[in-house]
Amino acid sequence: MSIDKNILCISNTAWEGFYTKSTVQLMSLLARQNKILFVEYPYTIKDLFFAILGKARAPVMRMTGLARRLEVKEPSPGVLVHHLVVPPVLPVEFIKNEKLYDLLMKINASIYSRSVKRALRKLKMDDLVCINAYNSIYGNNLKGMFGEKLLIFYCYDGPNIGRYGKKAVTSDQDFACKADSVIVTSEFLSGTLRQYNTNINVVKNGVDFENFHKHAKKDTGDVSRRKKAGYIGSLDQRFDIDTVEYAVSKLPHYDFEFTGELMNKTVEQRLSKYNNVRFCPPVQAGEVPALLNKCDAGLIPYLCTEYTRNVYPLKINEYLSVGVPVVLTSFADLPEFKQIVSFTSGKEDFCQAIVNEIESDSPERIGQRILFAEKNSWESRAEQLNKIIEEQLGKKLNSTRN
Repeated sequence: MSIDKNILCISNTAWEGFYTKSTVQLMSLLARQNKILFVEYPYTIKDLFFAILGKARAPVMRMTGLARRLEVKEPSPGVLVHHLVVPPVLPVEFIKNEKLYDLLMKINASIYSRSVKRALRKLKMDDLVCINAYNSIYGNNLKGMFGEKLLIFYCYDGPNIGRYGKKAVTSDQDFACKADSVIVTSEFLSGTLRQYNTNINVVKNGVDFENFHKHAKKDTGDVSRRKKAGYIGSLDQRFDIDTVEYAVSKLPHYDFEFTGELMNKTVEQRLSKYNNVRFCPPVQAGEVPALLNKCDAGLIPYLCTEYTRNVYPLKINEYLSVGVPVVLTSFADLPEFKQIVSFTSGKEDFCQAIVNEIESDSPERIGQRILFAEKNSWESRAEQLNKIIEEQLGKKLNSTRN
């Protein structure tokens, strides 16, 4: 197979882990025609310490150089992605003194860039397309260090204020200005960043339709059994506890199952007292479709905030691919889903929508959801992204000639 482009992905996520990650999905598919170097999330010395104590997940052996930092992943037969773990960097997110923060970030960028350059030389990768995936903190310090011919900012969420504070906002804005092109996952986020870079495209999240469809529902099942509303994903600060607790308390004849990393302990504290609630630990991405098959409704109960307005939830197409009805709060404007899922306003509406979706479900409606989700496959999103890269390379070449 001939290689089309050399693509360096500066990621803000890990390759392994729970649930689907848009960056991993897209890089895995782009690797069919391109040579990819995926640089893992930059773990800090703090991450290393907690991982050694067993309190966090991190690739300790590779971070410390006791195992190869550069290795190969095979996301599908014959498709290879080069995967790099850089040495641990300094934790800086808590530092408020700007001069000290900037100094330490330059040190981190130096550690990071040396490791990446070494990998690029070993892989004989040059003439790069650099895709910075939601990692503007490092992007602002790394721009131009790899001699990239095209720099793309792939921004799949709003600023991560919870982790980086207000620096996250200015960092995203500054990097959007510096990038040749910006790719976002929602129309709202496009509008937010357009004032900083007009060369912007929307590539929405997709779904691994083939794998999810294997577990698709064919009918609504035994009418006499207890129905289950499920949520699969991180239980974090976005989770609308008040709305969910209202539904749980008003629908004792339904079971509610929450599968995911419990990042907001208040969720468990508030909901575990109900007999119809069950919490399950996070699962690997491959286990999600079978879990969804056992649900009669899929929930996306996010708070309506400035942050969540930017979100195009990955799980919405995953639920639909299995044929599961979807009930969500109106946290974001997602017009393409208006006719296929239930958007709700207020806890009473959310509660009633769960009942309506479950009680009115049918094989016909299950089929409609599956057909809808099929159009949103990751393959179609990767084709769209590849086309955008080609167009941006053409624009850059023409501007250089002129």
